[in-house]
Amino acid sequence: MNSTANTADGHGSEHKHPWHLVDPSPWPVVGAVSAGLLAVGTVIYMHGGGSWLLALGFLGVALTMFFWFRDVTVEATFQGHHSIPVQIGMRYGMALFIASEVMFFVAWFWAFFNASLFPPETIDGVWPPPGIVVFDPWSLPFLNTLILLTSGVTLTWAHHALLEGNKEHVLQGLGLTIFLGLIFTGVQGYEYSHAAFSFAFEEGSPGKGGIYPTVFFMATGFHGFHVIVGTTFLIVCFYRTYKDHFKTDHHFGFEAAAWYWHFVDVVWLFLFCCIYWWGAGNAAAI
Repeated sequence: MNSTANTADGHGSEHKHPWHLVDPSPWPVVGAVSAGLLAVGTVIYMHGGGSWLLALGFLGVALTMFFWFRDVTVEATFQGHHSIPVQIGMRYGMALFIASEVMFFVAWFWAFFNASLFPPETIDGVWPPPGIVVFDPWSLPFLNTLILLTSGVTLTWAHHALLEGNKEHVLQGLGLTIFLGLIFTGVQGYEYSHAAFSFAFEEGSPGKGGIYPTVFFMATGFHGFHVIVGTTFLIVCFYRTYKDHFKTDHHFGFEAAAWYWHFVDVVWLFLFCCIYWWGAGNAAAI
């Protein structure tokens, strides 16, 4: 017999603990299989194969996220399962997730500084490598820096408005943040399309492949991916705010999205200072 529950009034059971024991769910298994298909499909696509497996894996991951997050929203908002101890556990989990993301980006910064501080002989011992025409950090990169910093301010405004119970200002702040996130992504895409170097390697062509394009596109590209994910989180928060899911004392979903967005802001500051500005050499001079 389960010692954590007892019959309180003869008509049901009452838990003696504050934790939420989740019901069986198919989404962990579906998500794992979909992620595997996505990884294998990506490798096949990059080696010149078809994209159907990649598309199938992406669709599976997207559906898993939608239905799993929907279930968590129901548990928190309508079933009341997210007690204070449960929310504390979620905060620890989100903090550890962001810590793992920090180490992910540390790997790319490590690769960048290893190549830039100790340039190998294959690039003539100089940085940026010969033939690489870098971006002027004070043009589009600086514009994107201002956009992302402003989005952090508007999101903080929305959070304070939520704490004060001002739904109208929450929606305005979130709307502005989402708009700025979309603008940032658009500017980043425009910047990529006008890059004087490319990710694809081409023998004998400076700027076609090599260490600089690899580190640049992987670091800034993964950051751009995180911006897209963060914007998606904020869109969900906008919808949930409109539906009155958040309360002044119960809105961890909003807080988690805000933590994630501020993390994205900080990573961009390091990218701008290290890769765009310091790593640009003479092009960084004002």
